[in-house]
Amino acid sequence: MKIGEITRRGALAGAGGLTLAACSDSRPQAEPLAVAEGAFKHGVASGDPDQTSLVVWTALTGTRADAPVRVEVSADERFSELVFEGETAPAGPAVTSPDMEPAIPYKALVEGLEPGRAYMFRFVRDGEYSPVGRTRTLPDGRVDEFRIAAFSCSNYPAGFFNAYRDAAGREDIDLVVHLGDYIYEYGMDGYATEDAEALSRVPDPRREIVTADDYGRRHAQYCLDPDLQALKARAPWIAVWDDHETANDAWSRGAQNHNEGEGEWTARRDGALAAYYAWLPVRDAEPRHARQGAVTIGDLATLVLMETRLSARTEPVDWSSFPVPVDADPEDPEVAEAVQRWRDEVIGNPAREMMGEAQLAALSQTLRASREAGQPWRVLINQVMIAPKTMPDYTRQTPLWLRFAMRMIGGQVWETAQLSRFSIPMTLDDWDGFPAERERLYAAVAEADADILVLTGDTHNFWCNDLVDGQGTRRGTEFGVTSVTSPSDFEYVNAPGVDFGALTTERNAHILHHEVYTKGYVHLTLNREGAQADFVSVSDIKSRDFVAGIDSRWRVRPADGSEPVQVERLA
Repeated sequence: MKIGEITRRGALAGAGGLTLAACSDSRPQAEPLAVAEGAFKHGVASGDPDQTSLVVWTALTGTRADAPVRVEVSADERFSELVFEGETAPAGPAVTSPDMEPAIPYKALVEGLEPGRAYMFRFVRDGEYSPVGRTRTLPDGRVDEFRIAAFSCSNYPAGFFNAYRDAAGREDIDLVVHLGDYIYEYGMDGYATEDAEALSRVPDPRREIVTADDYGRRHAQYCLDPDLQALKARAPWIAVWDDHETANDAWSRGAQNHNEGEGEWTARRDGALAAYYAWLPVRDAEPRHARQGAVTIGDLATLVLMETRLSARTEPVDWSSFPVPVDADPEDPEVAEAVQRWRDEVIGNPAREMMGEAQLAALSQTLRASREAGQPWRVLINQVMIAPKTMPDYTRQTPLWLRFAMRMIGGQVWETAQLSRFSIPMTLDDWDGFPAERERLYAAVAEADADILVLTGDTHNFWCNDLVDGQGTRRGTEFGVTSVTSPSDFEYVNAPGVDFGALTTERNAHILHHEVYTKGYVHLTLNREGAQADFVSVSDIKSRDFVAGIDSRWRVRPADGSEPVQVERLA
C-alpha cells in the first residue's frame, strides 16, 4: 500500500424545491439497522488494504475508555483459529460531548495476511466483544473481476444515509471507496440543516467545527449512525478527502469557509486531519496533508488516490473576478474580448495548480507501470469534476415562465442566469478553474500511453463524461458519483418539467449523462471484458423507508490497441 507518498452552493438557489427523479429496476429496501451497544457503540471498520495487510478500527466508550483493547482476526466466522491477535493503540484523544459518553478511537495495522482473502475481525476489552466486521485483502496475480462501491458527500443533518444502508446489504462489494466530503464542518445554522431537528440529526457540536476536538466530536457522531456502521463493517474502505473534512473550498493555504477569528489555517487544517486519521481506518501519511498513492488489484487494475486540496492547490478563483457586469451584452466585442482575456489569463493562468508537478509525475509513472504490466484498467480516485462543464444559457434554454420567475427572485439566482449567457464554466472550484493543470493531467496520461477511468465526487449529481484533451484526443471516461445526502444546487429551483441535466448534455457534447436530483452511489464492476458502472439511486433520504433502483447503467470496453475505447449506455 503506497498511501502517503458566485459560490457553488446555492448557485441556482432560492426558488423552492423539486422531487426526486423516478427510479427504475427497483429492488426491496434493506432491513432497518440498529446502532451497536455497549463499550463498542461506535462500531468497527477496516481500510487501506493491500495484498498482505490492512488497518482495523474501533472506538471504546464509557468510564473505562483507557482500558487495554485487543483485536482478533480470523479466517472463519467462529473465530476458531486466529490469524492475528494483538494490542491496539489509541489513535487520538478522548472525545467528550454533552450528548455522548467519552470515547477513544483505536487502530491497529494487521499484517501477515494472505492476498485476496476474506477475514473476520473483532475487538475485545475485559471480556466484552465488539460487533464483528468483515474485510478482505487486495488480490494478487490473476484477477477476473473486482467490485467497488463509490460514495461522496455524506451530510449528516441533510438526511438519512440510505445509500450506505443499501450497499451494506449487498454481497457483491469487494471495496468501498469514499471520494470526499465524508463529514461537513457547518453548524446548525449552516448548509443543509433545514430538516435536522425534524429528522433528529442535529450536528454535534451545534456550532461550526474549528478545533481538533470539534472535528473529533463530529466524526464520533457520524460513527454512531447505524447505516454508516453497517457499511464500515461490511467491507474495507479506501477514503480520500475533499474540502469539507477541513473547510469549504479549501486550498493549500486557506479556505473560503475559514474566516477571521477562527485562528491560523494550518492549525485548523492539522486539527481536522488529526481527527480524520483518528476516526477512520486509514494509514498515516507523511506529511499528513498529502494523503495520496496507489494500490494494485492483481493483474486487473491500479487505483490511484489523488490529493487535490491541501498539498498544491492554488487559491480558487471566484466569480468576483468576472471582468464585466453580469448584465453586459455578450455580443459586444469589447465585452467578449474582456471575458476571453479573463478565461485565458485569470482562470487559465498556467501557474495555477491542483496536484502539483511531483504528484503529476508520480501519477504518470504509476499509469505507465500499470499499462506495461498488462492491466486493462487504471482508475483515478478523484475529488472534483475533471470534465469541463459549460453552462447552458438559462436565459434562453429555459421556459419563459422560469426566466420570469428567476428575474423576479433576483439576487444570486438571476445573476447566475445572466452569467450563463457568456459560455463560461458552471463552477470554478473544480478542474474548470484550473484548465492548464487539467491539460497537464492529460499530458501525464498521454506520456504513460494509458487510458483512465475516473470516479469523481463533489457535485451531488450523477455524470458520465468523455474526457477529451485540448487537442481533441480522448483520454478516458469519468463517472460522477452523486451524494449520499447533500442537496444538489438544482433541488432549490422550483422548475417542474424542466430537465436541467438535458440542458447540460445539449450544451456539452462530451457529457453523456447528467442527473441533477438523485441520491445514491456508483457500483463499479471491473473485469477483463469491460467496466460496468451502475448508478444506484435511493428514492428518499428524509425517511428510512426507501426503494433502491438504477438511475442508469454504463459500460466501458477496454482499449485493445486496434479500436478506441467505447462507452455505451446499457440502461
